[in-house]
Amino acid sequence: MYIFETHLHTIEGSACSSTPGVNYIDYMKKLGYSGIIVTDHFFNGNSAVPKDLPWEKRVELYCKGYEHARAVAGDDFVVLFGIEYNFEGDEYLLYGVDKNWLLENPDIMEKDRYEVYKTVHEAGAIMIHAHPYRERDYLKAIHLTKNVCDGAEVYNASNPDYQNALGYQYAVENNMRMAAGSDIHNFGLKNMGGMGFEHPIRTIEEYVEAFMAGEGIPLYKSDALDPSAEFKPVSGNAALTNPVKEPSLEVIYH
Repeated sequence: MYIFETHLHTIEGSACSSTPGVNYIDYMKKLGYSGIIVTDHFFNGNSAVPKDLPWEKRVELYCKGYEHARAVAGDDFVVLFGIEYNFEGDEYLLYGVDKNWLLENPDIMEKDRYEVYKTVHEAGAIMIHAHPYRERDYLKAIHLTKNVCDGAEVYNASNPDYQNALGYQYAVENNMRMAAGSDIHNFGLKNMGGMGFEHPIRTIEEYVEAFMAGEGIPLYKSDALDPSAEFKPVSGNAALTNPVKEPSLEVIYH
């Protein structure tokens, strides 16, 4: 199976990461991945890019983590571009847009959820709700948006099992496509996640097409640093699919 990390942050683009894009290649290979999608925090999130620069310069800096990683990946490891886009703490993984799209849309952060979704779709890209039931001390509410996304991240290795299970239940109840990823910022993450495919993926367009066709399988790996650990389907783990408690934050539907 070809396994892709779908949610990854670099020091170049994300203020919460300390890992350069180039450092991920060998590390992720050893963990069993065929490729990664670099999804650094955009300017409306925890971005490492200064706010007081011209738009073109900000976009140039934002894409460096992806570009640096791709430059050293070689032919046997795939590096693709994505974006983690924030509204009110609800964040979305955008797949299928690129640097040129960002340069052509300097007003993107002035748009609401529906407008961003429309603009993303017009580019032939998709928008996945990342960690929909995530709770943090800096978040005031959980925002659910089944009408402005193409799927939900039902497993996020950086979140507790019950929050992932709530996301899984949410996707099942609303017949949503399911995604999984690690949300990795630094080495040493105990658990990992990703999407598994039975065929190679070489471009972000191929990833989008396969995901929309329902071909990807959400996977997780417990004790990821153990050489004997294996990726397994999220659907087969009761702790990741059956919530043991309700969210403590207010849930707002859009």
